[in-house]
Amino acid sequence: MNEIEKYILQYPENVQEILHKIRKLIKDIVPNVEELISYRMPCYKINKKPLVYFAAFKNHIGFYATPNGHSEFVEELSKYKQGKGSVQFQLNQRIPFELIERIVKFKISEITNKRLVKK
Repeated sequence: MNEIEKYILQYPENVQEILHKIRKLIKDIVPNVEELISYRMPCYKINKKPLVYFAAFKNHIGFYATPNGHSEFVEELSKYKQGKGSVQFQLNQRIPFELIERIVKFKISEITNKRLVKK
């Protein structure tokens, strides 16, 4: 069992399900992504550069795609509570997995200079 799996298993089942889905989404897009714990949360890197982070909290999932992952999706993220470089997806609301997928693809294109996401 790796560090990410241990991290996920410390949460209630409903939260584990969400965290597993986010993890799978990232790994399906980038099968060879580097997975580690950084800042006490799951971190994903490509080309030694941070792709995204996510974390579970009592009432929300924090998602971090800094610096440009959030600014590129300002309008779509505007309905969610945000902090500097973070967005909160409330656990009592539908988690926007499709939006998370698009943000991850944008970040990949930003890091690799390839165009994977249509504007």
